[in-house]
Amino acid sequence: MRSINSTMFVSLDGVVQGLGRPDEDTRGGFAHGGWGPRYNDEVMGRELGRGMAKSGDMLFGRRTWEDFIAAWSRSTDGNPFTAHMNAATKYVVSRTLPDADAWQNSILLRGDAVETVASLKAQPGNDLSINGSVSLVRSLHAAGLIDTYTLLIHPLTLGSGARLFEGAAPLTEFELTGSVTTTKGVIIAHYARR
Repeated sequence: MRSINSTMFVSLDGVVQGLGRPDEDTRGGFAHGGWGPRYNDEVMGRELGRGMAKSGDMLFGRRTWEDFIAAWSRSTDGNPFTAHMNAATKYVVSRTLPDADAWQNSILLRGDAVETVASLKAQPGNDLSINGSVSLVRSLHAAGLIDTYTLLIHPLTLGSGARLFEGAAPLTEFELTGSVTTTKGVIIAHYARR
């Protein structure tokens, strides 16, 4: 059985929306897009690189997959993250996408997210990682399908925006398996479901 890890960049007040760019995700009138890059440093790069050095496949919701296509699929910048993402098998969960041909090595999982991901998880194969895709993470968390979380907790509050766990999330306990603090005050915490 495969394991699923979710990596989420989150503010102190739980916001996960619009990390990278002002125009990344303005749903609901969110005006704080692009809050994350100023906190990047060598420590964060090294820790994220460790995660990407593990063999595995990627799992996306439709919206994040489409956003990542623009950012990563056509890049020739020599960034090791670019090479990893383009080479990895990418599963995209969607009820509305007609196909997953827009990004190499992508496979469409059509239908209900919990059912299709549970089926994929039960098959032999590489572990799965989710970067972003908060709606997918919420659904999979509620179904008990996410095994570990890597949370990059940023030292700011935003006051508005989509939060990691909005609404009812089931009681779930986690064990802290490791943590690192970056030079810019981001706490990178690794949690495993108990």
